[in-house]
Amino acid sequence: MSAPPLVDVLLHGYPITTSAGHPAFCAVLLIEGEDASGRDTRILVDSAHVGRRPALWEALAKRNLKPEDIDLVVLTHAHWDHIQNLDVFEHAPVYVHRDERRYLKRPHKHDWATPKWTGAILDQMDVREVEDGQEIIPGVGILDMPGHSPGSIGVTVETDQGVAIVTGDALHFAYVALTKENPLVFWNADQARRSIERAVEVADVLYPGHDQPFRVTKAGEIEYVEPFQLTVNGLYPGKPGLELVQSGPRQVWIMPGIEEQVLP
Repeated sequence: MSAPPLVDVLLHGYPITTSAGHPAFCAVLLIEGEDASGRDTRILVDSAHVGRRPALWEALAKRNLKPEDIDLVVLTHAHWDHIQNLDVFEHAPVYVHRDERRYLKRPHKHDWATPKWTGAILDQMDVREVEDGQEIIPGVGILDMPGHSPGSIGVTVETDQGVAIVTGDALHFAYVALTKENPLVFWNADQARRSIERAVEVADVLYPGHDQPFRVTKAGEIEYVEPFQLTVNGLYPGKPGLELVQSGPRQVWIMPGIEEQVLP
């Protein structure tokens, strides 16, 4: 019997925003398992934006891996901060939900997370469309999680410690598992809430899009399973004009014109 697949955080996601815009550091995950024939398979989940490309190269190198060692890429969704490094893995097929791909043909004018050039990036790749319940390799599957975007998905991994779900921005931050409200809705708020509820019900450990991995305890509390670590260069405590704010749950933003949308 083959060993269960493993989940490894290549790049952590961070819940950082500023008065000058969004750094948008999403999580990048490596899933290692075996395909149906028993061949070792490495799956990258999301690729982050180009500002994180050197860090991504470094994370792979620390594991004695090159981009060419990645066998396939799964996109939780196609927002800019999750897809810009796809060309690093141009040899690998890219798995994306069919509704996400359809939406890219005509994104809404107010959807600042999906510029019109987004579809052009995917057009250069070998794209494979996926749907709910589909198995990528034994122990690794697809979970529909629409709402944040039309074709957001989670990646389920049956590990030796239970079910892990890589959620992308269907569940950005750990606190969202308790509030059940997605703070950025570009498609459908009701679907977004149901997607969060579904993931929390199924998962033993959650890997959110912009936060550290965590579990929800029996007492209904957030318990992080990996530590927070981040170095910020160019700024220092006491720098004139710098304000560090410890914020709570973010105000929910729902895209104007959301009710106008239909898939091409």
